[in-house]
Amino acid sequence: MPDTLKEFVLRTPAGGVKRYDHDALCDLLEIDDRSRVIFEQGAGREAVVRIYPSNPLMHMAEISVDDLLMDDRGRITLGMYYDGSPLRFRLFDPKTGNAQRGAVFGTTGAGKSRLVQAILVACKRSGIVVHLADLKSGQSVPEAKGQVATRVTTQYETILMLRGLVAEAQRRMVAYAEMGRSGFVINSPDPLTYGIVDEANRLLEKNAPFRAEAAYLIKELGRTGRSVGVGIIIAAQAGHLDELGGSDTLRAMLKEGEVILLRWSSSMMQQLVGDGLIPRGEALQPIPKVVGEVRRVRRFHESGDDENDDVNSQGMLYHLTGTRPTSMARTYVVGSVAPCTGYDPLILALYGDSPPPGEPIDLMAFVTEQELAAANGDDSASNTPAHAAPPPDVTSMTTAQRIIAALARTPDGLSEPELLEALNADGGREIRRGTLRTTVSTLRNENLLARPDGTGRIIPAPAG
Repeated sequence: MPDTLKEFVLRTPAGGVKRYDHDALCDLLEIDDRSRVIFEQGAGREAVVRIYPSNPLMHMAEISVDDLLMDDRGRITLGMYYDGSPLRFRLFDPKTGNAQRGAVFGTTGAGKSRLVQAILVACKRSGIVVHLADLKSGQSVPEAKGQVATRVTTQYETILMLRGLVAEAQRRMVAYAEMGRSGFVINSPDPLTYGIVDEANRLLEKNAPFRAEAAYLIKELGRTGRSVGVGIIIAAQAGHLDELGGSDTLRAMLKEGEVILLRWSSSMMQQLVGDGLIPRGEALQPIPKVVGEVRRVRRFHESGDDENDDVNSQGMLYHLTGTRPTSMARTYVVGSVAPCTGYDPLILALYGDSPPPGEPIDLMAFVTEQELAAANGDDSASNTPAHAAPPPDVTSMTTAQRIIAALARTPDGLSEPELLEALNADGGREIRRGTLRTTVSTLRNENLLARPDGTGRIIPAPAG
């Protein structure tokens, strides 16, 4: 094996390389270990191919508290790129006063939970208030128990937590407007706050019981929370639109935030490209499950090597919205390498002994009268604002019924594009604009919707 780094600078067509076959490149270079070859496109019409003696990301240092302390530019250090440059993740933008919107995607076992642990430690150590939903019944990040202001483990509790975060964002908007402030200043008077949802695909996938409201609340935090210091981060096993509540607005919101892609499946890559999280033509070198594995035909007299088939690429990733979206990086080692019989002592040491910043959300304050009555077996609950109630089962509802249900959640009405998006995010069949307009016209003729009032908003008809 060579013991020196080799580098080739390539001239590319205008616009860069649109299709990239890593295996073909390695065959051309006669390199059996695919992980030793790194391809990266630069600015202009240039690309670089580097051949390393061994994969440069194989041996990572343990993460430290210093790495996870937010710097004066609102960033933490999660790991490094293949060339040794630091991998930074932004939690706050001091230039705009904005909290961030973030998403972490990857297949099972790719390292999502350890990355989420690092973000949680960073928030605690940096004085950031965190309200956490661990939707794997608390198993994804068990060490976070007692380390965050709020910790929930069920989908319904997550909805209550998200309602509380939206209410806090709305409270801050009103208060800041009265103060004449257009942006957020840390601890003046409010702390930087995050809602973090791990295993978010369980909450947002098709047929999930609270899918529509969850997508609405996360989207609302992304639209209104960031300017008042209330951010949102989700971690999910897939990146397809259907797994994120079916909301184009939600996907667009996340694309503008911090998006990390860990090891993926081929179908996930196609979905991410199709949904616009990865620009078409971007060349991302695949992240194999086993780094350093050389595939070769074994002769009949040769024995197999059982030591070289262990998965070892956990934490390898691309920071898709960073300054180097096509450069492979890896997180530092977070916690113990082998599973522990209880809480991981190394992760607990990272969190430290101090209490978490902030106060827990009073979840019961966001239970609606309708839900409380249903829990007590009473079906005569009074009406409550729509976005605060669990979404109805829309699979057997007509388009007209779905329109009425969507508007019931937003008493001030919706514009036509907003209503169309809400309908196509409620879990039912897709509705086209022409069908929407025809049905709205029919409902107005039946006095179920108010007549146009010049604002362009579609609103329910007044009672009586």
